[in-house]
Amino acid sequence: MMQRLLIPALALACLVAIFTACLLGSTPLPVERVLAALVGGADIGDRLVVWQIRLPRACAAFFTGAALGISGAALQGLLRNPLAEPGVLGVSASASLFATFSLYYGLAALSPWILPLSAITGAMAATMLIAFAALRTQSAVTLILIGVGLSSFSGAAMSLLMNLAPNPFSLSDMINWMLGTVANRSWQEIGLATPFLVSGTAILLASRRGLSALTLGEEAASGIGLDLRTQRILTVLGAGLATGGSVALAGAIGFVGMVAPHLVRPFVQHDPARSLVPSALLAGLILVIADIGVRIMPTTNELKLGVVAALIGAPAFVWIAMRRGAHNG
Repeated sequence: MMQRLLIPALALACLVAIFTACLLGSTPLPVERVLAALVGGADIGDRLVVWQIRLPRACAAFFTGAALGISGAALQGLLRNPLAEPGVLGVSASASLFATFSLYYGLAALSPWILPLSAITGAMAATMLIAFAALRTQSAVTLILIGVGLSSFSGAAMSLLMNLAPNPFSLSDMINWMLGTVANRSWQEIGLATPFLVSGTAILLASRRGLSALTLGEEAASGIGLDLRTQRILTVLGAGLATGGSVALAGAIGFVGMVAPHLVRPFVQHDPARSLVPSALLAGLILVIADIGVRIMPTTNELKLGVVAALIGAPAFVWIAMRRGAHNG
């Protein structure tokens, strides 16, 4: 019963959170005015605030979280390790590095597609490296160490680009991508990222049955007909596309892709295939709620969403790692 209700309950919670995001802000709006704005019958100012500012921002936060959540769940199933996620494996940092590179050299101004394509390229480069390593080693710890190395290198390279930034405007844009934010996102930016988010999600959902087989172990999964190489490539490709799209939309957002699948797993009997959709919904919900907190927090300068996600997710990461160590011990 709980498994059947999980997805509808999470979907309803996401809709409520997105609607709540339309209510709250520097000037809260009453429910009736937001409802009127959504159906096009309100004051033009209310319609502008809801349709052009608050709703696209909430949707950007949800889509970003959903992409990271489903990618994290798929990578955890592939590597059979609850600590795996796009950020830990260096995918998000590599995507941010390539996006920052396009900002530094002014390439992003040439076409609106340059920035998302740069993020996709960085994400794919990192995921292909992880996939290549996955084909050559049986140790998930080795893959995570490679991911830590990728994150460290990407962080150092981004720091170098910031240090050499030609003007304050370039520096500000690069900092935004490093810290992660969905502030001032438009429907056009969501539209540019959507093809990558949708294609990555579709690939992961299409290949999800292989993740269930992998819970038996690679030899057993291969024995019942699973093509391990194809499964790794599809999972890495799907995670890379979805993560690249999320970075193109919101910059680097860490840890939510690791925490959400971990919270969902007990409700789906630890089946990686059945955890994909609930993980996407829960991660999207978490980021929408976190972004609401960012907007209503009484701070002089608005906190970045990636900073808040890391402040919440990093302690959860440590807790999961300690629990895993205790169980293994």
